[in-house]
Amino acid sequence: MADHSGAAPGRHPRSRAKAESLLRIGTAGWSIDRRYADEFPPPGSHLERYARRLKAVEINSSFRRKHQPRTYERWARSVPDDFRFSVKLPQAITHEQALTGCSELVKGFADETAELGTKLAIWLVQLPPKLAFDARTFDHFFDLVDLCSRAMVAIEPRHASWFTGKVERKLIERRIARVAADPAKVPGAGEPGGWDGLAYFRWHGSPRMYYSTYDQEALSSLGRRLDDSRHRGAATWCVFDNTAASAALGNALSLEASRDTNRPGSSAPEQRS
Repeated sequence: MADHSGAAPGRHPRSRAKAESLLRIGTAGWSIDRRYADEFPPPGSHLERYARRLKAVEINSSFRRKHQPRTYERWARSVPDDFRFSVKLPQAITHEQALTGCSELVKGFADETAELGTKLAIWLVQLPPKLAFDARTFDHFFDLVDLCSRAMVAIEPRHASWFTGKVERKLIERRIARVAADPAKVPGAGEPGGWDGLAYFRWHGSPRMYYSTYDQEALSSLGRRLDDSRHRGAATWCVFDNTAASAALGNALSLEASRDTNRPGSSAPEQRS
């Protein structure tokens, strides 16, 4: 069970989990389309097969539905020790409550996701496009988050008011990373921001969100950006969310393969941006 006690608001009582300066590539969910089945051979569940090939996944289903603690515990048992999960906060917290009056919801989410144990890496906070930045709401909400979990936090705001120097400083102070999203709906949203210990790239598909695949030129450019973040010492995540037509898994595999050729000991030179 998560510990929700022991500190006064505003004092940032918990340090974040230690960031690993390595690259993790994955998708939003672990469904395996038949066209990629040969890359994920049996035996095992889809998650077990996925986790033998990729080292990270974003649990996106938690946004719309509650999962029992035993479900998270089972998922944790299904993957290797070096596999990591990012978990998206429920829409009841981010969209319906708009980060206010949600203490019990956050505590419940913390208790549920704590069953992932050391394999829980990140809480993903995606905000609705109309939610403007409010300093008081921000402080109260992240005081609560600090009390409930040591997971790293990545936030994906989609309102222009979040992209200011003032907000950037608050994110850094809180050790919260701002997502680099594609497509970027407001200026600045396409670049990682906030705390530099984590770089979280979240690619939704472009030009048609959730459907379009990315071509090799786009993936090569992305790969250089990921390498640059990793070389600066950040824990670097890239999650493909273009899952509606199963493009995400193909993009993740292509990007992973291109990064494999640049690891130490390979014959290919290391790419830098």
